[in-house]
Amino acid sequence: MFVPRPYRPPDTSWLIETIRNNPLALLTSNGPPGAAPFATHLVAIPEAFDTGSADLAGSALLCHLNRRNPHWSALADGGVVLLTFTGPHGYVTPTIYEYTPAAPTWDFTSVHVRGTVQKIEPIEETLDVVMATVRTFESRFGSDWDMTESIGYFRKILPAVGAFRVHVTGTEGMFKLSQEQSTEVRERVQRSFGGRASPHYRAMAGLMGCLPSTPRSRPRADG
Repeated sequence: MFVPRPYRPPDTSWLIETIRNNPLALLTSNGPPGAAPFATHLVAIPEAFDTGSADLAGSALLCHLNRRNPHWSALADGGVVLLTFTGPHGYVTPTIYEYTPAAPTWDFTSVHVRGTVQKIEPIEETLDVVMATVRTFESRFGSDWDMTESIGYFRKILPAVGAFRVHVTGTEGMFKLSQEQSTEVRERVQRSFGGRASPHYRAMAGLMGCLPSTPRSRPRADG
């Protein structure tokens, strides 16, 4: 991923929180020669984050998909994959800038995780992945649902579940939050985002408030 310097994450925590808060990822890997790449939307949860690594190399994510999906058969131990996590994003109208000429743009946040696959074949280990996924999402997005009475049902559907681990070899993040603009314009964009009904815009406003101060001498439009 090409990441201009102003849009690089201030620290590793930005990468981690984007992955945790936006677990629906796009898994891509190469297809057969001459064919399109495989691409599957799936959820990914952290098994372990290596916070001592600036690009999270050495971390591991747990994923699963339907075994009937041809992508499952195409995955092989040691194969290289890319997981793309998309965070808050939204349109920036030039009317916010209060200067002309100007160009509209789209602010966004995204994290690309590169890694290698390790398939998880044993049924009990696959169940562990499913249960870990439930615990992660219930604690973060749900109501702490007790899965105890549903574990028997989980076992019935496990033959259709293909679980795997992604060993992270590197991570890149792009946090395009109007950093190319002057301090005054960035503040106007932040106020505009914070006043929107959409949680995506409000989340971007919150991230903008956490950015290090990087004042510019004059506004600059960015398409």
